[in-house]
Amino acid sequence: MATKTKNVAEELSTEEKIGVLYALQQIDSKTDSINHIKGELPFEVQDLEDVIGGLETRIGTYGEQADELSREVKAKKEEIEQAKALIKKYEAQQDDVRNNREFDSLSKEIEYQKLEIELAEKRIKEFNAEIKNKKKLIEDTKVLLEDRKIDLDAKQAELAGIEEETAKELEELGKQAAEARGKIDERLLSAYDRIRKNVRNGLAVVTVKRDACGGCFNRIPPQRQLDIRMSKKIIVCEYCGRILVSDLLDGEAE
Repeated sequence: MATKTKNVAEELSTEEKIGVLYALQQIDSKTDSINHIKGELPFEVQDLEDVIGGLETRIGTYGEQADELSREVKAKKEEIEQAKALIKKYEAQQDDVRNNREFDSLSKEIEYQKLEIELAEKRIKEFNAEIKNKKKLIEDTKVLLEDRKIDLDAKQAELAGIEEETAKELEELGKQAAEARGKIDERLLSAYDRIRKNVRNGLAVVTVKRDACGGCFNRIPPQRQLDIRMSKKIIVCEYCGRILVSDLLDGEAE
């Protein structure tokens, strides 16, 4: 298949190649124009999808943090119960002490466990406050998430409508472009693609209009204009690098 395409390109004269190249530019320009209708919609859709993904991750993270805090609360409550059990144990032991030293030692243990309970209760209050804050963040983020989902649905619907309206035309233009590209040799096609990529409006092939380049509008000398009209070789603009063709091709394209 590649050999067949190469042979077709080799069979064309330079003038015919220039004509096909200009036709390809016309096809690609029509495609660009249709895609321009979509504007920033594809990027806006992608951005919203990224935002939604980020919000969902954030909600998940807040949830995990709240769960971890709940486990901390449970652990502190268990510590309180253990401390209370020890206090009861030490208080019972105080009834059987043999001297003041043992009594004072048990009293210190009881006081220590009471301080542990106070500290645990303080930490529980802090954890519960953090849990409340995480739940508030989750609710606020969910509201924001729903808003972004509504925005995404609207953007996707708008984009889908445009794509549905232009699908057939883009498909036909794609076929025409493939046919034209099959007639152009690889080196010239590569140059065309490179120029299209590097210029702002995607115009790699332009006609000479009013003695000037149709791309950058710099003046073209008369002799060079004559060479362009003769179409015996590929000529590029010395200012912008675009491929220059005769304005007579405009009539042929119509």
